[in-house]
Amino acid sequence: MDGLKGRLSDSIRLRLSLWLSAAILFFAVIAGVISFGAAFDEAHELQDDVLRQVAALVDNNNLPTSEFHNLRAPQASDEEARVIVQRLGASIPPSAGDGDDKLPLPLPVTMRDGLTTLTSGGEPYRVLVKTLRSGTRIAVAQETDVRDEIARTSAIRTVMPLVAFVPVLLIVVGWLVRRIFRPVASLSKEIDQRQYSELHAVPADHLPSEIRPFIRAINNLLSRVATSVDAQRRFVADAAHELRTPLTALSLQAERLSEAQMSATAEERLIELRHGIERGRHMLEHLLTLSSVQAMPRDGNARTESVLQVYRHILETLYPLAEAKQIDIGIEAKGDVSLCVSPADLSVLMKNLVDNAIRYTPAGGRVDLMLEVSECQAKLRVQDTGPGIPPGERARVFDPFYRVLGTTQSGSGLGLSIVKAIADKMGASLSLAYSDENTGRGLSVCLIVSLALPLPPKDGKA
Repeated sequence: MDGLKGRLSDSIRLRLSLWLSAAILFFAVIAGVISFGAAFDEAHELQDDVLRQVAALVDNNNLPTSEFHNLRAPQASDEEARVIVQRLGASIPPSAGDGDDKLPLPLPVTMRDGLTTLTSGGEPYRVLVKTLRSGTRIAVAQETDVRDEIARTSAIRTVMPLVAFVPVLLIVVGWLVRRIFRPVASLSKEIDQRQYSELHAVPADHLPSEIRPFIRAINNLLSRVATSVDAQRRFVADAAHELRTPLTALSLQAERLSEAQMSATAEERLIELRHGIERGRHMLEHLLTLSSVQAMPRDGNARTESVLQVYRHILETLYPLAEAKQIDIGIEAKGDVSLCVSPADLSVLMKNLVDNAIRYTPAGGRVDLMLEVSECQAKLRVQDTGPGIPPGERARVFDPFYRVLGTTQSGSGLGLSIVKAIADKMGASLSLAYSDENTGRGLSVCLIVSLALPLPPKDGKA
């Protein structure tokens, strides 16, 4: 019940459909009751006219009243639907009832002309008393139960089209409401599929006029957000560019200083200074990369023709770093694939993943670049034999400058943030897991990208 209330409070379309359906049902019931009552009364009026017509037939044709001693005329096919005609005040022989002990009806002679309802023999009758031109008084009667049954049948037939068309009308109303709200649903889907960097205005020309003020407000908000984000990105980029020059100068000065004669303690401190400068430069490079990734929208026409070619380029670039730690690094793939992804973005993403894997994998470990291709998607995986990331911290490692507790490796804390930004820009999903779930060691980073075009299979391991 709470779920239905929640849906009703959240969905205008559902509320509109339910209220329209309730209104249709309410007025349909009222219309049905009125139509039923009107048809029922009209059927009774027609039956009363039948009694009048029978009496007029007897009077206009000057039929001898002796012929109507306990006669049932006109006789219907159903015995219960008969119309009884009898003379008032006449002595009727017992055989006139033709075996029906209810006939003749014991009607009082003092009845006044006109229509009346009375009970005879435990059965209700509708009786018309008429004085003929000859002075003879006759009674034309019919059982009320039969009349009511006929009237109900006629009224039900009158109401049946309304009852039949109400469900159809409810279905049509639901379809119309969905059709009317289809532009809103399409708009919400279009906005939901946008990347975080797509802050352009929402087109409102094809939307109903009632929704356009809301869309204009959203566009104004998007404009303000875009201005704020652009200002923030420019500040980060400008700050990184401005800091690059003094850091380069510090690096050159530290290099010149290392050529001078100094004590062992000074040399140790100089080494620490150079490492700090290098970390600063590395962080600036990552800041510039992150700012560039966030600023550039996705290019729908971009295509990486070969993922393995990107893998090989990364391997060539980072192999010296892996060799320095005696890490076995290679590629495992069956076949190749073409992706609707910018080669530069994919290269930066995979390079950061491999660089992180090499940095956090102990000497003598292993790093693998893996590619799995299925019918609808490609899985790009970087797997290492390092310490891994605990499940409780996996959601936060993509935050800028966040570092896993207890880590001793140097870094900017921006590598995985860049990876996440590029994955979101590509519309790909990113997941983390242990390389070995049994021992809880190693990190496996899997990037799932929608498949564009598979290339001819080629088994290989580099």
